[in-house]
Amino acid sequence: MRKLMTGNEAIAQGAWEAGCHVATAYPGTPSSEILENISRHREIDSEWSTNEKVALEAASGASLAGARAIAAMKHVGLNVAADPFFTMSYIGTRGGLVVVTADDPGQFSSQNEQDNRWYALHAKTPMFEPSDSQECKDFVIEAFDLSERRDAPVLLRVTTRICHSKSIVNLGDRREVPVKPYERDRRKCVMMPAMSMARRRLIEDREASLRDFSNNCPYNRIEMGTGRGIGVISSGISYQHARDALSDLGESVSWLKLGFTYPLPDKLIERFASGVETVYVIEENEPYIENFVKQLGIECIGRSVLPSMGELNSGIIRSAVSGARKARPHSVEAVPPPRPPVLCPGCSHRGIFFAMSKYKDIAVSSDIGCYTLGVLPPLEVGDASICMGSGISTGIGFEKAIRAYRGAEHGADVKGVKKVFGVIGDSTFFHSGITGLIDAVVNGSGMALCILDNRITAMTGHQENPGTGLTAKGDPTVKIDLRSICVACGVRPENVRTVDPYDLAETERAVREAYDAEDIFVIITTRPCALIKDVAQKRSGVFCAVEADLCVMCGMCMRIGCPAISKQDTAVEIERAMCNGCSMCAQVCPKRAISRVGEIDD
Repeated sequence: MRKLMTGNEAIAQGAWEAGCHVATAYPGTPSSEILENISRHREIDSEWSTNEKVALEAASGASLAGARAIAAMKHVGLNVAADPFFTMSYIGTRGGLVVVTADDPGQFSSQNEQDNRWYALHAKTPMFEPSDSQECKDFVIEAFDLSERRDAPVLLRVTTRICHSKSIVNLGDRREVPVKPYERDRRKCVMMPAMSMARRRLIEDREASLRDFSNNCPYNRIEMGTGRGIGVISSGISYQHARDALSDLGESVSWLKLGFTYPLPDKLIERFASGVETVYVIEENEPYIENFVKQLGIECIGRSVLPSMGELNSGIIRSAVSGARKARPHSVEAVPPPRPPVLCPGCSHRGIFFAMSKYKDIAVSSDIGCYTLGVLPPLEVGDASICMGSGISTGIGFEKAIRAYRGAEHGADVKGVKKVFGVIGDSTFFHSGITGLIDAVVNGSGMALCILDNRITAMTGHQENPGTGLTAKGDPTVKIDLRSICVACGVRPENVRTVDPYDLAETERAVREAYDAEDIFVIITTRPCALIKDVAQKRSGVFCAVEADLCVMCGMCMRIGCPAISKQDTAVEIERAMCNGCSMCAQVCPKRAISRVGEIDD
């Protein structure tokens, strides 16, 4: 049977066919759909973990107890999971362990652009790089087998274009792989120094055997052309782009297509290079392959003609490769209109940001998620955003710097900053915000923390989290209470406020209390994401409308930054199809020219 599948769907299919027993992940574009698809298979115990470190540790535990396990995350997620990742390379596996890292060249949905192939190099962990959906499926299956044969976790490195592009996949049946009986082996699994030093020596032996595998496996192959001119070494989606870019040169180009990329195949590369005159290395981002080729003493062209940032495409490659510049370039005249990111109509975060925007003497540390968009005009709330969990921790640092500035007798205004606010989401708080809150409480912080609870992990595609009361498979489970956690972390109960962000008056009162508080104060906004299916259906047919005769074009409604509202020649208009009737615009209108049409029981 054949099926058109995205790379993420194919990875999930491969895990199922390989007899995987346990799957863990934390959602993050472009990897989110991997676990979403795996969770549909009843044979695999699937979970959304609280963060990537927990995901990999849970998968590692399953592997050491004899089960096949896979952990999936986006590229920055592997930073969070780096601690167990490096150590598991020493420990090895019992059941196969596959770690999926989904890199994001071009930073389409990420705060940085990093090349996680270096993780395989530094952790000395075998790595596969598929170039289409069929290989995504096949390489997952091979990765499980290789993990068990070579006693090592295996890294599967994909990119945004691989994750979301579709190609034909040949489907197979599930191979039932029994869970191995548990065997206690402390010398293997307990990484005390004496034991880890012994395992360190084994890694070198393993790498030598893996190098031999890399030189002889079918996933690294030479495709010789008819001439000795250009030879291209490539992997992943770059291989597909390069084949397309150089199609005009036909079979005169020779190819070394790499699918297993750590360790890289030294003998195979040397043999390939000896058969061509000019070697090009086509790869996105860092010169990972190029550096290795040059270390072998082989001259090659790569980063000198290719960009070091962003995605590659056939046009970039075509213009870069010598001998192909005369090929007829492809051009696209259509230019898509700009689409700046913006909080959705009816977004539950808008109310708290509007309330905070009235204070010009606050510093706001934001986190990674939809609420990062609060930094954009007209709300402009947010002064820094680093990584998951930093909405609290960065605020602690802000406050320490302000105290130091005050201590230097510069005055109480501290360059216009009197209060530090931190902003974090519900899923992000569970991910890595709790430790920051504990730090703030223990070290006497007086910051104000805003936990924006929209009852879902929104920006990555509406995955469940510990506060939603559902598992990855949709089964009911315990719903973790944010207020209780804050109090348990040491925040005084009277300093925790829970508000409906659609109620601007209530929200503004809470922000004022937080602003005036001397010790740590927490505001929890609770309102489901407007795009949750059930929420959207419930509010269908409810919208706000402007009475043109009363509108004086003062622009107050525009200050909340709702994309459904626009200024026309004589009055403000609200796009009915976009509006969900949150009525924040009506609350700020001084002339009461806006009213909600339709009633809903919130």
